[in-house]
Amino acid sequence: MAFEQENRLIRCFASVFPMLSEDEIRSASAEDGGVWDSLATVTLVPVIEEEFNVQIDLEAMLNLNSFAAFQNYLAQAGAASR
Repeated sequence: MAFEQENRLIRCFASVFPMLSEDEIRSASAEDGGVWDSLATVTLVPVIEEEFNVQIDLEAMLNLNSFAAFQNYLAQAGAASR
């Protein structure tokens, strides 16, 4: 199930960051200073919320600054199944 969740999350990221490869997405972080900025986060969160049927609150959003952080959040939220 984790593999399916990762693939779905990659698709979400790819829709917001089409210029990144899958490997770049897996290591993507807002702290890299690349294409991920605050506007990208505001765009990415609703895409992920819709795909995984979750509601991400503002406090959690502030800590979701990497692909891995989103992956961990979704695992903890139990959003692996839709």
